[in-house]
Amino acid sequence: MRAVRRAMDALERAEILDAPAAAIAGTFRSRLGPGALKDAISGTWLGHALHPMLTDVVIGAFVSASLLDLLGTDRDGKATERLIAIGVLAYPATTVTGTSDWADSELGDARVRRVGLAHAAANAVSLTLYTSSLIARRRGARGRGKLLGLAGATALGAAGYLGAHMSFVQGVGVDQTAFDPGPDDWTHAAESGSVPAGQLCRVVVDETPVLVLRHHDGLHAIHDRCSHRGCALSDGEVDGEAVVCPCHGSRFRLEDGAIERGPATAPQPAYETRESGGRIEIRRRSSALR
Repeated sequence: MRAVRRAMDALERAEILDAPAAAIAGTFRSRLGPGALKDAISGTWLGHALHPMLTDVVIGAFVSASLLDLLGTDRDGKATERLIAIGVLAYPATTVTGTSDWADSELGDARVRRVGLAHAAANAVSLTLYTSSLIARRRGARGRGKLLGLAGATALGAAGYLGAHMSFVQGVGVDQTAFDPGPDDWTHAAESGSVPAGQLCRVVVDETPVLVLRHHDGLHAIHDRCSHRGCALSDGEVDGEAVVCPCHGSRFRLEDGAIERGPATAPQPAYETRESGGRIEIRRRSSALR
């Protein structure tokens, strides 16, 4: 495991990957801005990222095909060919959703930029090998097809490791407020005079960053760290009854933190507010308590 850890450390420091990775991510972002299509690809309608669900289809199909090769139970090879074909057909949608998630993340973390590019490259190698395997089988070269499939499974395993590293080590795709929901009991947030009308104000309450806004209909408070990629909503702008994230354009309702537009997939924790004696206090909304 130490060797793997050293390899990952080296990959995270590989500045040579920055230029091509940034170019790919920048092009993707420029062509897919906030809106219905971006929301669909991001999984806003689903409540979490769409990409992991699609990877199960690709991985499941490819690995199942290789298992049939190893077990020798597919006598005529037709089932194996169908499984590989399913994986190949599911690959484009999986790539688009994954690239979207990565492009939203790489700006804030060079390590994510580099590992993400390597992850995509390994997946591309796997796709090429499995596609070649399918072609070889259909031409009657089943032995060659099996070897290509096993090589593809090896590349797929490497890609899976890199993807898991991005999710579980680098935190890509995780709700950025999940482990910091804010106070359950009434807690002092700010002095009344420090929150002028119409201005997005960031305060820290028991180590939780909170966005407080004195709006035309009263005081509103929601978590200031965007659930999508962690940008400060207090650096964004108010649009009607919502706040718009300055990084990727997610739009959250001020009243309860609900998502009005993605690419965010998780709502913002929202807080009840009360003001008395020149002090503003907040607590998590009772409907949001876990």
